Order: sequence, then C-alpha cells, then structure tokens
Amino acid sequence: MKKLIMMIGLCLLVAGLAAAQVARGGTLYVGIKSLALKSSTGFFAKTTGTLDYGDRVTVLQVSGKWVEIQSAATPSLKGWTASTNMSAKQIVSGSTGSATTKEIALAGKGFNQEIEDSYKAKGELNYADVDKVEAQFVNEDDLRRFLEEGRLAMGDK
Repeated sequence: MKKLIMMIGLCLLVAGLAAAQVARGGTLYVGIKSLALKSSTGFFAKTTGTLDYGDRVTVLQVSGKWVEIQSAATPSLKGWTASTNMSAKQIVSGSTGSATTKEIALAGKGFNQEIEDSYKAKGELNYADVDKVEAQFVNEDDLRRFLEEGRLAMGDK
C-alpha cells in the first residue's frame, strides 16, 4: 500500500512540474524540426512565422493544449502552437557528432538506431511506405481551401 501511495505521489509531482513549465512566463524549447507559429489556436490558422528545433521561447498564455509563445531571440516573433511541440528540457541544436537533426529529435523521444534495427529485424514493417508518406507535402493554403470548400471542421477546438 505504501508503494502505491508513493507511486501516485511521484506521478502527481512529475505532472505538477510539467504543468509548471507550461505556465505563463515559463521557458520552453522547440521540440520539432520546424515549428509553424499560428495566429490562433486552430490547427489551420494562418502561419505567423516559424521557429527551429531547439529555439528558446517564453510562454505568453496557455489555452488547453495550446500555448502562445514568443521567441527569445526575436521578440516580435510570436504565435500559437500545440504544447506537444515544445520541450521543457533545453535542447542543443546542431551537433558535434554525426547525428542528423531527425536522429536527435527521435532520440529525444526515446527512439534510436538500436530500436529501429530491432523493428527492422522482425521484417514486418515497410519502411519504404513510411518514407513515402513522410515525403508528401500539401500546401497549407490548398489544404485550408479544401476544408472550406468541403465545409469541413477547421480543427479550431
């Protein structure tokens, strides 16, 4: 019983620390390769600018899973993004080794070459199709127009 209470307490502590990092005035770091800042909390809101992996930002406000952030390097650059795109841990952009930005991002999420090799060894996954999907690009304006013409939800909530 003591172990269960300690585990619950530890989980609450970790959750509290994570929430504190996303509080107004807190510092976060961009956790994805290229982050498109949005004019509002909608996924298809207009892009106001972009930030790069590891850029430091200040939290201006929080609205559910969305955070409004401001670039530390360029204070005029601000906008909204999903909090999942951010990291409370400082990220060092660039690398002195031979790892690519993509590899660094995956390693930060717990995925590394060893894990990928173990999946490949099972022979059940088709990485060529994954590469094809990752290479696809749809222009943001075309996507917005498609949604509007089809009277589809814009993902605002």
